[in-house]
Amino acid sequence: MDSRRLYFRLLEYLAPYWKAFLVSVLAMAVAAATEPALPALLQPMLDGTFVKRDPAWLELMPFLIVGLFVIRGIATYVATYASNWVGNKVVLDLRAAMFQKLVALPAGYFGDQSSGVLISRVTFDAAQVTQAASGVVTVLFKDCLTILGLLGWLFYLDWKLTLIALLMAPPIMLIIRSVSRRLRSTSRDAQEAMGEMTQVLQEAIEGHKVVKVFGGQDYEIQRFTETANRARRHVMKQVAAAAANVPFVQLVAALALAFIVALATRQGASDQTTVGGFVSFIVAMLMLTAPLKRLTGINEYLQKGLAAAESVFSLLDQQAEADDGTAELGPTRGEVRFEGVTFHYPQTARPALLGVDLTVASGQTVALVGPSGSGKTTLVNLLPAFYRPTQGRVLLDGRDIRSIRLADLRSRIALVSQEVVLFNDTVAANIAYGAARGASEADIIAAAQAAHAWEFISRMPEGLNTRVGEHGVKLSGGQRQRIAIARTLLKNAPVVILDEATSALDSESERHIQAALETLMKGRTTLVIAHRLSTVERADRIVVLDQGRIAESGSHSELLALNGLYAHLYRIQFRDGSTAAGSSG
Repeated sequence: MDSRRLYFRLLEYLAPYWKAFLVSVLAMAVAAATEPALPALLQPMLDGTFVKRDPAWLELMPFLIVGLFVIRGIATYVATYASNWVGNKVVLDLRAAMFQKLVALPAGYFGDQSSGVLISRVTFDAAQVTQAASGVVTVLFKDCLTILGLLGWLFYLDWKLTLIALLMAPPIMLIIRSVSRRLRSTSRDAQEAMGEMTQVLQEAIEGHKVVKVFGGQDYEIQRFTETANRARRHVMKQVAAAAANVPFVQLVAALALAFIVALATRQGASDQTTVGGFVSFIVAMLMLTAPLKRLTGINEYLQKGLAAAESVFSLLDQQAEADDGTAELGPTRGEVRFEGVTFHYPQTARPALLGVDLTVASGQTVALVGPSGSGKTTLVNLLPAFYRPTQGRVLLDGRDIRSIRLADLRSRIALVSQEVVLFNDTVAANIAYGAARGASEADIIAAAQAAHAWEFISRMPEGLNTRVGEHGVKLSGGQRQRIAIARTLLKNAPVVILDEATSALDSESERHIQAALETLMKGRTTLVIAHRLSTVERADRIVVLDQGRIAESGSHSELLALNGLYAHLYRIQFRDGSTAAGSSG
């Protein structure tokens, strides 16, 4: 997207705050008007007080100077506050829009993007945008008005000298144009480097236990230092380009100023101008350098802002997950059917699933087992439409899930996984999450009791109002799992997916969780991804997946008698006491 289209798109976010922006602009206009007023006062002050010694000017001038700076100070304060208010509102709206887009993106997008880069876009890049959204606009407006006012006064005093001063404009524009390209490129590189640094930082914080236990401190320090140094180098390239910009511009302005001073001095010597007019002209010329410097310097912030806007809009322009369904489900029995389902992950040669046909009757419990990478998790991820089949159909109660609205489809499905997701909130908020957040305390307690979680929740200092910490760090693995089961029970969905829900737990926790899961599965259609084959012996049916295909299907005893892949996996676990076989696929 070119700079003009990018900038106009960015200005659309200013539109809701046009009143505050107008206040800022008007205040800037007043502040800009005070700039040429100062040199305009100098001419009558010098000529009237020091040359003609007019007593009226002697008495009036101090009051005029103080009044001028009072007006200027008030206008500058109002302009600065209003423009920053608008800028921060724009950042808030952009961040809200980015977050809204993030939660609507398909699951595949998050597989291709690091969370650190996405976090950097929402935090760092969105903040950079405000410089282009409001800061640049306000500076441009104020300084352009100031320059026009000063030029008007200069033309009034001596139009010939003023035309000579304007000769410095073309070389200044050439300098700005060449520096702009460099600044945009380096700004883009700096933002990417910031995303990489954020990613390394996030991984080190979230994996701090692994870092400590495996002695990875030196490696992580090296990784962070390298990415931080890369970000520093890109920032220094920005600084170098911006720093070279200002002195070149000032040199051109100084040459023009020196030439004009020499001419004006000769005019003064030949009585072509008064002392007040000469000083007023020189002061106005000198005052031009400050807004010119800001205008040339603002290019740095403009290019940074536009590079950040590119990053922000690249996220906002991502396609949200397809929600083409229009049908709403009524009462749901929970029959699930996979018909000829094939699925390819992007940029992979081998399909994760190939021609899978599977029917799960209403209220039936079907366990999915198989070696790692056999397609178990991929298959269950198709049911809530986290991914769409490459070929074939997934049906719920005989209806293709593509015809069902996503919100309606997912309201009928609950998920309990090995990687329990808890939010840094209260126990109650984690159980009554999402659509269930309006549940009564009695319903929450009933769900917790059914999940065998109330026994430890009731002993907590604040009970249901106890905060669980980031990712539930204040709870044990078994406690986190039981809260997740309570959340699922409260949702009361007819279809439940259990993705290795009892993996890696101690015997006591597993006993509680198995009891909670039995309560959960009663009367519900349940798909269980089995980690420990001993936990699925009582399933209505066991489906064995291998390399994306259904290799075997039957009850525990039937599959053992078949002496195929399931029997082989079962013997390995029984012989080794291992829980490694049949891990997530």
